[in-house]
Amino acid sequence: MSALCVILGDQLSIKMSSLQAVNKDVDTILMAEVKAEASYVKHHKTKIAYIFSAMRHFAQQLVSEGYNVEYVKYNDERDNSSIYKVVEQIVSTKNVTNICISKPAEYRLFEDVSTWDKKLGISTTIYPDNRFLATEERFKEWADGRKQLRMEYFYREMRKEARCLMDGDKPIGGKWNFDAENREKLPKEIKPPLPTMFEPDQITKDVIDLVSVEFSEHFGDLANFHYAVTREDALIVLNEFIDQRLPNFGQYQDAMVQDEPWMYHSHISFYLNSGLLMPLEIIDAAEQAYYNEKAPLNSVEGFIRQILGWREYVRGFYWYMMPGYTDENYLQASRKLPDFYWTGDTSMNCISQSVKQTKEHAYAHHIQRLMVLGNFALLAGIDPKYINEWYLIVYGDAYEWVELPNVSGMVLFADGGKLASKPYAASGAYIHKISNYCEHCEYSVTEKSGPQACPFNYLYWGFINKHADKFKNNPRMAMIYKTMLRMDEKKLSHMLEDSELFLKEL
Repeated sequence: MSALCVILGDQLSIKMSSLQAVNKDVDTILMAEVKAEASYVKHHKTKIAYIFSAMRHFAQQLVSEGYNVEYVKYNDERDNSSIYKVVEQIVSTKNVTNICISKPAEYRLFEDVSTWDKKLGISTTIYPDNRFLATEERFKEWADGRKQLRMEYFYREMRKEARCLMDGDKPIGGKWNFDAENREKLPKEIKPPLPTMFEPDQITKDVIDLVSVEFSEHFGDLANFHYAVTREDALIVLNEFIDQRLPNFGQYQDAMVQDEPWMYHSHISFYLNSGLLMPLEIIDAAEQAYYNEKAPLNSVEGFIRQILGWREYVRGFYWYMMPGYTDENYLQASRKLPDFYWTGDTSMNCISQSVKQTKEHAYAHHIQRLMVLGNFALLAGIDPKYINEWYLIVYGDAYEWVELPNVSGMVLFADGGKLASKPYAASGAYIHKISNYCEHCEYSVTEKSGPQACPFNYLYWGFINKHADKFKNNPRMAMIYKTMLRMDEKKLSHMLEDSELFLKEL
């Protein structure tokens, strides 16, 4: 009796549920660099290089710990067009009596794996994905019967269950979140610390060479690859974040600065979403920093909320809404994606900065993603299918379970409010408030219309006006529509005309 345990490229943890059932003496671990997974969208070169290198290093770890590992590289002679094809070949050549796998994080892969036992005639056990703290059943139990699904209330329950930053039944500090303290612009005299970087070893260099050849037409740069590709190095990134950046994370987490892509963020999403780090150890490390007086409560709570709150919520929301969620388009957006999302070639400095940093690093922090690149896509009416694909392609931490709800729900309001209570639309004033991008821009953030006006200004009011029938009765939008009604008609007309002209030329 021997089992085949399949480990996917985002399940790189020795603690995976599927591995707990493996008998090292007789069972085999299968890992494969699969063509379909690398190319179903044209993933950023850095993303592919990171995943392949992390997979190869994890396979080495498994071998060193006594597991039997069958590893299929990208250019292997065997058919690795899909994960199923690889499994099928192994089953046909080995005496495999059953297959085990932790549940894939993406719906399309789960659908495929769910057919294996029937197609192969071999029992396939799908274990729960234990890279998350809340099960899908737990989220469904919370969500069923609610008129609105809001992260804040789910987060509070998760805090209570995890006994995280709690004083009895109440949150430490008397508040569940400290967002009001976390929206400051970075002072000019403060310089954020450099990110934790690693020199590529030979395995990573081999992978970079492979990606440079096989994925030469894909978006992104590879020249500055510096990411951790082992659990040991991922822990170093976490520990240095706790020591060096967490103390200022809360205060400046929304801030954006010219030519400063990294700021005070953790840079661990690559590792968390691929299994090199697990959520509870990250939460515990941040919580201990507060108890040890190494970081203030607003920073620690804000960071923990991103993992225990938002990440868990988005994952539960994804499975709760799938498969129909991919078709949501509440605002009937239909415009194609502008070329500058690929090139960064635009006079709008905030977009140019965000795209160019994304191209170089396969990374941008959440405000660049939401309030610059996402905000523009919302205001311009970019079709959700195009912008969802773009986010999935360009970011190294992007998998559909996290990308789709964030983009369709948070960025585009394409679900009509199932995830967010209002569209996250903003004029140039918001970007100016939390960044110094406007100081380096050809446009003027203070002008509302005309050739020198920041396009975000008139696009914002064009968006508000166009969708008045959908938003004017939204309690969180009512003040905006009252403001528009009080505007000088001539000024409003100029902004609406400029918005229409800009979008035609776009």
